[in-house]
Amino acid sequence: MKKLYILLFFWLACTSLSAQDFAKQTEQFRQKYKQDFIKTANSPLKKEDLKFLQFYNPDSTFQVPATFTRSRNTQSFEMPTYSGIKKTFVKYGLIKFRLYGKRQTLTVYRSLSLQTLPQYRDYLFLPFKDKTSGNDTYGGGRYIDLKTSDVKDGKFMLDFNKAYNPYCAYSDGYNCPIPPKVNQMSVEIAAGEKNFGKEHQELSTK
Repeated sequence: MKKLYILLFFWLACTSLSAQDFAKQTEQFRQKYKQDFIKTANSPLKKEDLKFLQFYNPDSTFQVPATFTRSRNTQSFEMPTYSGIKKTFVKYGLIKFRLYGKRQTLTVYRSLSLQTLPQYRDYLFLPFKDKTSGNDTYGGGRYIDLKTSDVKDGKFMLDFNKAYNPYCAYSDGYNCPIPPKVNQMSVEIAAGEKNFGKEHQELSTK
Protein backbone atom coordinates (compact mmCIF):
# COMPACT_ATOMS: atom_id res chain seq x y z
CA MET A 1 0.00 0.00 0.00
CA LYS A 2 2.85 2.37 0.89
CA LYS A 3 4.43 1.72 -2.52
CA LEU A 4 1.12 2.57 -4.18
CA TYR A 5 0.96 5.92 -2.38
CA ILE A 6 4.54 6.72 -3.42
CA LEU A 7 3.76 5.95 -7.06
CA LEU A 8 0.58 8.06 -6.85
CA PHE A 9 2.56 10.95 -5.37
CA PHE A 10 5.13 10.89 -8.17
CA TRP A 11 2.39 10.62 -10.81
CA LEU A 12 0.60 13.66 -9.38
CA ALA A 13 3.87 15.58 -9.16
CA CYS A 14 4.73 14.84 -12.79
CA THR A 15 1.21 15.76 -13.92
CA SER A 16 1.39 19.08 -12.07
CA LEU A 17 4.82 19.86 -13.52
CA SER A 18 3.60 19.04 -17.02
CA ALA A 19 0.60 21.36 -16.57
CA GLN A 20 2.88 24.16 -15.38
CA ASP A 21 5.19 23.69 -18.36
CA PHE A 22 2.26 23.78 -20.76
CA ALA A 23 0.87 26.94 -19.16
CA LYS A 24 4.32 28.56 -19.34
CA GLN A 25 4.74 27.67 -23.02
CA THR A 26 1.28 29.00 -23.82
CA GLU A 27 2.01 32.25 -22.00
CA GLN A 28 5.29 32.66 -23.91
CA PHE A 29 3.40 32.21 -27.18
CA ARG A 30 0.87 34.86 -26.15
CA GLN A 31 3.51 37.38 -25.11
CA LYS A 32 5.16 37.07 -28.52
CA TYR A 33 1.74 37.36 -30.16
CA LYS A 34 1.13 40.63 -28.32
CA GLN A 35 4.54 42.04 -29.19
CA ASP A 36 3.94 41.36 -32.88
CA PHE A 37 1.12 43.93 -32.84
CA ILE A 38 3.62 46.60 -31.83
CA LYS A 39 6.22 45.56 -34.40
CA THR A 40 3.86 45.24 -37.37
CA ALA A 41 3.45 48.37 -39.48
CA ASN A 42 -0.22 47.89 -40.40
CA SER A 43 -1.30 46.63 -36.97
CA PRO A 44 -4.82 47.57 -35.82
CA LEU A 45 -3.64 47.79 -32.19
CA LYS A 46 -1.36 50.09 -30.27
CA LYS A 47 0.59 49.25 -27.14
CA GLU A 48 -2.15 50.67 -24.93
CA ASP A 49 -4.73 48.38 -26.58
CA LEU A 50 -2.93 45.16 -25.67
CA LYS A 51 -4.46 45.08 -22.19
CA PHE A 52 -7.84 44.49 -23.83
CA LEU A 53 -6.76 41.19 -25.42
CA GLN A 54 -8.49 38.27 -23.70
CA PHE A 55 -7.71 34.56 -23.69
CA TYR A 56 -9.07 31.34 -22.25
CA ASN A 57 -6.90 29.79 -19.57
CA PRO A 58 -4.32 27.39 -21.04
CA ASP A 59 -5.94 23.98 -21.40
CA SER A 60 -3.96 20.97 -22.62
CA THR A 61 -7.28 19.24 -23.42
CA PHE A 62 -7.27 21.33 -26.58
CA GLN A 63 -3.79 20.29 -27.59
CA VAL A 64 -4.55 17.13 -29.52
CA PRO A 65 -2.54 14.69 -31.64
CA ALA A 66 -3.64 14.85 -35.26
CA THR A 67 -2.97 13.05 -38.50
CA PHE A 68 -2.30 14.93 -41.70
CA THR A 69 -3.15 13.84 -45.24
CA ARG A 70 -1.74 15.90 -48.08
CA SER A 71 -4.17 16.89 -50.82
CA ARG A 72 -2.97 16.17 -54.34
CA ASN A 73 -3.71 17.83 -57.67
CA THR A 74 -5.88 20.53 -56.12
CA GLN A 75 -6.71 23.70 -58.00
CA SER A 76 -6.40 27.19 -56.57
CA PHE A 77 -9.58 29.01 -55.58
CA GLU A 78 -10.65 32.43 -54.35
CA MET A 79 -11.47 32.54 -50.64
CA PRO A 80 -13.84 35.41 -49.75
CA THR A 81 -12.86 37.96 -47.11
CA TYR A 82 -15.00 40.17 -44.89
CA SER A 83 -13.99 43.24 -46.91
CA GLY A 84 -15.32 41.70 -50.14
CA ILE A 85 -11.88 41.20 -51.66
CA LYS A 86 -10.91 37.60 -52.45
CA LYS A 87 -7.59 35.91 -51.74
CA THR A 88 -6.11 33.00 -53.64
CA PHE A 89 -5.54 29.77 -51.75
CA VAL A 90 -5.06 26.12 -52.49
CA LYS A 91 -6.30 23.23 -50.38
CA TYR A 92 -3.15 21.78 -48.84
CA GLY A 93 -4.48 18.88 -46.81
CA LEU A 94 -6.80 17.40 -44.19
CA ILE A 95 -6.16 17.06 -40.49
CA LYS A 96 -8.05 14.52 -38.43
CA PHE A 97 -8.23 14.29 -34.65
CA ARG A 98 -10.50 13.40 -31.77
CA LEU A 99 -12.13 15.94 -29.48
CA TYR A 100 -14.89 15.34 -26.96
CA GLY A 101 -14.57 11.69 -27.89
CA LYS A 102 -15.64 12.37 -31.48
CA ARG A 103 -13.71 12.39 -34.75
CA GLN A 104 -13.12 15.83 -36.20
CA THR A 105 -11.78 16.91 -39.59
CA LEU A 106 -10.47 20.31 -40.68
CA THR A 107 -9.01 21.53 -43.97
CA VAL A 108 -5.65 23.30 -44.10
CA TYR A 109 -4.93 25.86 -46.81
CA ARG A 110 -1.89 27.48 -48.38
CA SER A 111 -1.76 31.07 -49.58
CA LEU A 112 -0.32 31.34 -53.08
CA SER A 113 0.79 34.94 -52.52
CA LEU A 114 2.57 34.25 -49.22
CA GLN A 115 4.17 31.15 -50.70
CA THR A 116 6.32 33.40 -52.88
CA LEU A 117 7.86 35.11 -49.82
CA PRO A 118 10.86 33.29 -48.28
CA GLN A 119 9.76 33.90 -44.68
CA TYR A 120 6.31 32.39 -45.36
CA ARG A 121 7.31 29.60 -47.73
CA ASP A 122 6.29 26.85 -45.29
CA TYR A 123 3.28 28.74 -43.88
CA LEU A 124 -0.08 26.96 -43.67
CA PHE A 125 -3.43 28.51 -42.82
CA LEU A 126 -6.18 26.99 -40.68
CA PRO A 127 -9.31 29.18 -40.40
CA PHE A 128 -12.24 27.84 -38.40
CA LYS A 129 -15.46 28.63 -36.58
CA ASP A 130 -16.97 26.75 -33.65
CA LYS A 131 -19.82 27.00 -31.16
CA THR A 132 -18.09 29.80 -29.25
CA SER A 133 -18.02 32.02 -32.38
CA GLY A 134 -20.26 35.03 -31.86
CA ASN A 135 -20.45 34.38 -28.13
CA ASP A 136 -17.21 34.17 -26.18
CA THR A 137 -15.11 34.49 -29.32
CA TYR A 138 -15.12 36.63 -32.44
CA GLY A 139 -18.10 35.85 -34.67
CA GLY A 140 -16.00 35.91 -37.81
CA GLY A 141 -14.00 32.90 -36.68
CA ARG A 142 -10.40 32.41 -35.63
CA TYR A 143 -7.16 31.27 -37.23
CA ILE A 144 -4.27 28.95 -36.38
CA ASP A 145 -0.90 29.24 -38.11
CA LEU A 146 0.91 26.03 -39.01
CA LYS A 147 4.10 25.15 -40.84
CA THR A 148 4.83 22.32 -43.22
CA SER A 149 7.71 21.42 -40.89
CA ASP A 150 5.22 20.83 -38.05
CA VAL A 151 4.14 17.61 -39.77
CA LYS A 152 6.34 14.60 -39.04
CA ASP A 153 5.48 11.31 -40.76
CA GLY A 154 1.91 12.47 -41.27
CA LYS A 155 1.41 13.47 -37.63
CA PHE A 156 1.58 16.65 -35.56
CA MET A 157 0.15 18.33 -32.47
CA LEU A 158 -2.80 20.63 -33.09
CA ASP A 159 -2.98 23.27 -30.36
CA PHE A 160 -6.19 25.31 -30.21
CA ASN A 161 -4.64 27.34 -27.38
CA LYS A 162 -2.83 29.13 -30.23
CA ALA A 163 -6.05 30.14 -31.98
CA TYR A 164 -6.10 33.89 -32.58
CA ASN A 165 -8.41 36.56 -33.93
CA PRO A 166 -8.10 38.07 -37.42
CA TYR A 167 -7.43 41.80 -37.59
CA CYS A 168 -11.11 42.30 -38.45
CA ALA A 169 -11.96 41.53 -34.83
CA TYR A 170 -10.32 44.82 -33.86
CA SER A 171 -10.94 47.19 -36.74
CA ASP A 172 -12.57 47.58 -40.15
CA GLY A 173 -10.54 47.87 -43.31
CA TYR A 174 -8.73 44.53 -43.33
CA ASN A 175 -9.05 41.63 -45.78
CA CYS A 176 -9.71 38.74 -43.39
CA PRO A 177 -10.55 35.38 -45.02
CA ILE A 178 -13.91 33.89 -44.06
CA PRO A 179 -13.55 30.33 -42.72
CA PRO A 180 -15.04 27.93 -45.31
CA LYS A 181 -18.11 25.90 -44.31
CA VAL A 182 -16.04 22.71 -44.12
CA ASN A 183 -14.19 24.27 -41.18
CA GLN A 184 -17.25 25.28 -39.18
CA MET A 185 -17.16 22.95 -36.19
CA SER A 186 -20.22 21.78 -34.24
CA VAL A 187 -18.33 21.76 -30.91
CA GLU A 188 -17.07 24.45 -28.53
CA ILE A 189 -13.38 25.26 -28.74
CA ALA A 190 -12.97 27.02 -25.39
CA ALA A 191 -9.29 27.70 -25.98
CA GLY A 192 -7.17 30.43 -27.51
CA GLU A 193 -8.18 34.05 -27.95
CA LYS A 194 -11.57 35.37 -26.85
CA ASN A 195 -13.51 38.48 -27.84
CA PHE A 196 -11.58 41.73 -27.79
CA GLY A 197 -12.37 43.67 -24.62
CA LYS A 198 -12.66 47.08 -26.28
CA GLU A 199 -15.32 48.53 -28.53
CA HIS A 200 -14.59 47.80 -32.18
CA GLN A 201 -15.46 51.31 -33.39
CA GLU A 202 -12.99 52.97 -31.01
CA LEU A 203 -10.10 51.71 -33.10
CA SER A 204 -8.70 53.47 -36.14
CA THR A 205 -9.07 51.68 -39.44
CA LYS A 206 -6.34 50.60 -41.77
